[in-house]
Amino acid sequence: MAVDPGLCRRCAAGRSITSGRGSVFWRCAEHDRDPRLPKYPPLPVRRCPFFRPRAEADS
Repeated sequence: MAVDPGLCRRCAAGRSITSGRGSVFWRCAEHDRDPRLPKYPPLPVRRCPFFRPRAEADS
């Protein structure tokens, strides 16, 4: 059973990464701009000050 990523699934900065073994991780692209943020946040993310809704075309 996959873990619900919470806000990351709907965030413009959220990236789903699948490993060679099939594990799925959620990466935060905001980490590239501000390294104080976790690159791979603990899931599920329920609140995030950097949340930006993903554009409809990106869904």
